[in-house]
Amino acid sequence: MAVQTVTQQKVALTGNEAVAMAMKQINPDVVAAYPITPQTDIVQYFSTFVADGKVKTEFVTVESEHSAMSACVGSCAAGARTMTATSSQGLALMWEVLYIAAGFRLPIVMPVVNRALSAPINIHCDHSDSMGARDSGWIQLYGENAQEAYDNTIQAVRIAEHPGVRLPVMVCQDGFVISHSLMNLEVLPDEAVAAFLGEFCPRYPLLDAEHPVTYGALALQDSYFEARRQLADAMGHAPAVILEVGKEYGRLSGREYGFFEAHRLEDAEVAVVAIGSAAGSARAVADSLRAGGIKAGVLKVRVFRPWPWQEIGDALGSAQVVGVMDRADSLSNLGGPLFGEVRSALYDRARRPLTVDYIYGLGGRDVSLEDIEGVFRDLLRIKDEGPAAQAVTYLGVRE
Repeated sequence: MAVQTVTQQKVALTGNEAVAMAMKQINPDVVAAYPITPQTDIVQYFSTFVADGKVKTEFVTVESEHSAMSACVGSCAAGARTMTATSSQGLALMWEVLYIAAGFRLPIVMPVVNRALSAPINIHCDHSDSMGARDSGWIQLYGENAQEAYDNTIQAVRIAEHPGVRLPVMVCQDGFVISHSLMNLEVLPDEAVAAFLGEFCPRYPLLDAEHPVTYGALALQDSYFEARRQLADAMGHAPAVILEVGKEYGRLSGREYGFFEAHRLEDAEVAVVAIGSAAGSARAVADSLRAGGIKAGVLKVRVFRPWPWQEIGDALGSAQVVGVMDRADSLSNLGGPLFGEVRSALYDRARRPLTVDYIYGLGGRDVSLEDIEGVFRDLLRIKDEGPAAQAVTYLGVRE
């Protein structure tokens, strides 16, 4: 579809306000949600659009996040463009229904404002919540700032609803760091977003009485395996669609998106891999080190599911040492979930960089520029002296 870059409005919004603005422009048929810090602002702002008649949305207030996702499954299966939003324990409470949404191939879009999981209780950012749902069959996009949270939310609808994909999408942003920080961004005109998305074309809707279908049927040894294989195939189709949508969105907005953002990796000897808001700090440190003659680079992951292992392996190919920054701990005794994925992507390569993990920022613990420079210094030491004695370091923790 031919598109043309449009004039955009420059605004100052928090990450949550930016996502609520995107939801207003998406104008979904149904939003079912339950409040939880730090996501609450999104549905609170969006509810004002509903109350003021600025969207056509049926806003369903429910008694829990489990009910919110259950209502979304029913709504989307019935043929409605459907969204919700959540964080942390709310996402955990949805767990059972997340798998049902993906298994039914329902293109629900859900902003997730990342927050630590209990216990102990903590309302601040880490990625434990969404990383815990990484194998539920949902596509996962991560943003570094309010602009990317806004852009990813709009693109998520196109990706989810593509006929070759038909999978739900989580759009993740760092709790408080992005969700509650006022940032400058550009927003598209309402009509440009509407044209970019088009009308929702439900597939096998429950309310089509002329073509009756069944959802939630029992599938035992004779057919369950095939259904799960088809789910894997759908995820396999997603990468091409994500790139196609990212390019088209780039022509519309001037901001093209891919699987990740590579910063000065072409000749990097040491590289840091990060997700979310920490990537900007890592780029600033890499630039500072470059000024001193150190070949440092950064890879910021945008798409975590599906995992673009081949492309990430190619992008990190020139590095001698890679440091992965994980804002979640897998508790496997071998680092966080991002570390496992990056190491796996590099394992079969003829020239394989040494790879180590840094778990940081759990529960909202600040990570400073000095902390990240320390990571790069560690990587330089490993480059000169050989493999580290330990693969995993807990950055900034009191031992």
